[in-house]
Amino acid sequence: MKHPKLIANPLYKAGALPTSTCAEPEVASGNVKQARAYFDAVVECLETTWKKHLTDAGLKYTDVKVQHVTKFPKKWCDMETNKDDSQAWYCTDTRTLAVKTGKSWTSDPSDLWLFYVAASTYAYHIQNVVGIDAAYQAIPYGKRAELLEQNRRYNLQSTCFGGAFIKSVWPMEGRTSKDWNELVALVEGDEPGDERWDGKTANQRFWLKRGFSTGDPGSCNSWTAPPSKVA
Repeated sequence: MKHPKLIANPLYKAGALPTSTCAEPEVASGNVKQARAYFDAVVECLETTWKKHLTDAGLKYTDVKVQHVTKFPKKWCDMETNKDDSQAWYCTDTRTLAVKTGKSWTSDPSDLWLFYVAASTYAYHIQNVVGIDAAYQAIPYGKRAELLEQNRRYNLQSTCFGGAFIKSVWPMEGRTSKDWNELVALVEGDEPGDERWDGKTANQRFWLKRGFSTGDPGSCNSWTAPPSKVA
């Protein structure tokens, strides 16, 4: 994992994300149409912030595409999807963020969960445009355990980028530290007994809080973190 685009990406030296505001549209319980509009509004905030951040640092930026779907095929963009009623995926090749919004995300939309899903899933787009994704795909691995660790480093970095963005628009109107703490408690990692693709819950929360504490994507260099922080 010594690829320079992973361990020393120019993004890490660009500083904290520019501070701004991001208004949350209202979402009534069970209202999928409003939840989709909410998601789109957050993505618009994300694009504004990250585009300015990258271009100010002399890095290229490309817009993301958002696609709302009512169901996913079993395989989408060469990735195995699942039967969850709500899920979000990012396709590197088409630069598309696809979202299926169901009851699990709309039954109680008062928390920051949808905001977090938008920010952390969009983070894969940032990893794509700055070359992290291509480097991640290119690095070799031996045993499957090494592949899984590389994948966890990749996913935990996206969680951290999500936290950094939330910090850049914090404080948010109508939100308090209680909302933030509730979000942290909602974030979970790999289930015991499952293959460890995402990192254990403690590490998912560690990287989310790390990004939020600094607001700086440079603090999200999971590629140089010790194995214990990406377990």
